[in-house]
Amino acid sequence: AIATGNVVLSQATSRIAADRAEFNIKTKLGTFYNAWGMATVQPGKSRAPAAGTPGAPPAMPTTTVAAALAPTDTDVYFFGEMIEKVGPRKYAITNGGFTTCVQPTPRWQLSSTSLVLNLDHYTLLRNAVFTVKGVPMLYTPILYYPTKRDGRATGILLPTYGISTLRGQSLHNAFFWAIDRSEDATFMHDWFSNASQGFGGEYRYNFGGGSDGELHSNILDQRATTYPLSDGTLGDLPASRSYELRGYANTVLPGNFRARAHVDYFSSITSMQTVNTNVYDATRTSRSYGANLVGRASGLLINGTLEHGEYFYGTTSSAVSGTWPQVTVSNIEQPLFGAPVYFGFNGNYTYLLRDSRLNDVSVNSSLGRVDVAPTIRYPFKKWSWFTVNSTINWRDTFYTRSANATTGDVVDESLNRRYFTIQSSLLGPVFNRIWDTPHNGYAEKFKHTIEPFMIFSRTTAIDNYDRVVKLDGLDSIIGGVTQYTYGVTNRVYAKRPQKTGLATTGHATAVTIFSIDVRQTYYTNDLASQVDQQYTTSFTGAAPSNFSPISLSGTASVVNGLSATVRAEFDSHYLFAMRTISASGTYDVPNRLTETVGWSKRALIPGLTGFDDPSLVTHYLSAATNLHMRDNRLGGIYSLNYDVINGGMLQQRLTGFYNSQCCGLAFEYQTFRLGFGSTFTGLAADHRFFMSFTLAGLGNFSPFSGALSGIPR
Repeated sequence: AIATGNVVLSQATSRIAADRAEFNIKTKLGTFYNAWGMATVQPGKSRAPAAGTPGAPPAMPTTTVAAALAPTDTDVYFFGEMIEKVGPRKYAITNGGFTTCVQPTPRWQLSSTSLVLNLDHYTLLRNAVFTVKGVPMLYTPILYYPTKRDGRATGILLPTYGISTLRGQSLHNAFFWAIDRSEDATFMHDWFSNASQGFGGEYRYNFGGGSDGELHSNILDQRATTYPLSDGTLGDLPASRSYELRGYANTVLPGNFRARAHVDYFSSITSMQTVNTNVYDATRTSRSYGANLVGRASGLLINGTLEHGEYFYGTTSSAVSGTWPQVTVSNIEQPLFGAPVYFGFNGNYTYLLRDSRLNDVSVNSSLGRVDVAPTIRYPFKKWSWFTVNSTINWRDTFYTRSANATTGDVVDESLNRRYFTIQSSLLGPVFNRIWDTPHNGYAEKFKHTIEPFMIFSRTTAIDNYDRVVKLDGLDSIIGGVTQYTYGVTNRVYAKRPQKTGLATTGHATAVTIFSIDVRQTYYTNDLASQVDQQYTTSFTGAAPSNFSPISLSGTASVVNGLSATVRAEFDSHYLFAMRTISASGTYDVPNRLTETVGWSKRALIPGLTGFDDPSLVTHYLSAATNLHMRDNRLGGIYSLNYDVINGGMLQQRLTGFYNSQCCGLAFEYQTFRLGFGSTFTGLAADHRFFMSFTLAGLGNFSPFSGALSGIPR
């Protein structure tokens, strides 16, 4: 069939209009001249399996987002001097282009001298020009654009542009490879104008049944260069080559066993802290890697762990810690002779890694430890308002090395330590009060409980305590001490209808709307106050005391979406002076707003050892706001970390995004004070800016450094 004039061909979800057409009615293929067309790209009817099922694609990572079509239909508009329909949904276009914008003047379009548009697979352009509002923005000799119906398609992702005071301008590119329904990989390249390049990769898998994982890698090749300082002079950035690895893996093994592994490792702490843009990584001073195997066999719980960690103090000093390995065998408590008395057992072998490195001088305190701890427990539960849980524990610990009692140096002499611990936990009497409020608009009932408690513990004498190398909490146990922990817990419950999103369900559930816990411990041996893990300030170098600090912790969740927590410790001698306090709050409006606020303070107490040094006083504020429309069309994120003591902003991050029908824009501006929590002190603050576009039907990309993370696009 040959047609001229106003020629229109309509087939299923596609339509072509042209001045002239030559069409084969039998094959339904043909050529159209001076034509334009429209076709709908629909999400595949057989979508990818849900996460956690065999064949499920990996969850979207924080650093990259796969090239993917939107979950709704996407209309593709194409035009050209000549359009050849060479397949059911495949077109060869000469001197034309395409877009997904419906506006008379498209917000964006791709033009090319030669274009192959395969709506169910890919689009290949030669001599392609990318224009925005009619303005040419980018030329490339060849471009591969995925238009696959599935949720993930192989292709080049849109680049991200950035600029930083320290590393200058940057361009971040990535290629996404959809290996199969359960695996994908991303290959990344970072270019910085201050003489450096980065190469990275990311591999993810999800084979279902709890077997999943991902690995991120990055190499930074930094050549010697300079960067501008605030006073107008130039600072030197030395040449270096560094790498960073992050990832995890989970695998289900036969015989009720599961294996896990993780890595969070870098070769240069300076490079890691200056390249990363999120606060956590930019201030992190530790690296680690390890693996774990856990399972059950013959009624025993078996746990094997390899863990290697290193904490840095500057660039040449660090402390290595970990377990290499730790093997623990324990049993589930069993009743003895049918009586309400239970027997438990825990034994482990651990090789403890401890190596202090100061300016490349190493002091190794690593040792092996075998610990055996059988336990007998008797619970008294005759009354619901008063319960007692008593245990007797015998512990035998063997050390391959010990400490010299005079000098404290670690020597190659073995040591055996034995002691008993008797403990009783008393809860009650518990007092309850219930109010029925059927006509109350907030809750049907309220309940208030007062729960006084006491924990009595007696540890027998440890004769060779001075010779035990103190590497963790198990080694720091003080012998010959009796301690009493006493306190009271108040809880308020409300029975009220629950909400799912913004909808209220008819089912009422009792929830805790308010709780507060106050406790303190008395020790017959004041040295025990310095090693009690119940209190965060026990390990701050405070002087020995027969009384622990007074601990207060509370939570509140009176309104759906609003919650708050607070924790504080007060010294029991210095007029109840506050040692530390921290508080946080969250307010959440589903699909609209999330607000979090945090506050922490370590006080100055003159005369109290450990708290009388002004240089150790800290006072920080943090806040984050995520506000966006329900459909994520428009939104933004703002976060800050503020140092109250020094009166300076540690970090500010402002991110905004706009997503229209066919394209989107995202940007991020960040300032970060490199001198805080960082080994890099050559620049007072690094100012960073990033920008990225999103096109309908094509995915987007966030750099390995963490920029533009958390933005729905």
